[in-house]
Amino acid sequence: MKSSNASIYIITGIVAIAGFVVVPFIEVFEANIAFALGALITGVLLSLKKTTGSSDELPAAEELTTLYIGNLNYKVNENVIKAHFEQYGYVDSVRLMKDRKTGRRKGFGFVEVDAASADKMITKLNDSTFEERTLRVRLAKEKSED
Repeated sequence: MKSSNASIYIITGIVAIAGFVVVPFIEVFEANIAFALGALITGVLLSLKKTTGSSDELPAAEELTTLYIGNLNYKVNENVIKAHFEQYGYVDSVRLMKDRKTGRRKGFGFVEVDAASADKMITKLNDSTFEERTLRVRLAKEKSED
């Protein structure tokens, strides 16, 4: 999401500068008015693009499943895990468990992934070597109330 915001600002800047440079040669507007109009028109067009854009990129919450990942290196962080799993499909979130008293990682966690990619991730990543450890990847069990 952050990269799309950056591209919106870059496009807005380019169009505004182009309006600032090109429109004075047409002699219809002054350069400062052309700059403001270019920025305004670009902002309107980009806001329309945002509202009409498709939401096919992200799966709905019902289409997510949680995978258990075990035997992790204690030094690994969420971003590294996310990047590793994204090679095989969409990853929504990563939660690595920590000891409450010491704050040290426990060596396991959970990854919320697209349900359609879950089987592929399990097949490819279970028993694979990652950060000098053999990963254990399984479907997470539902939390039971005792």
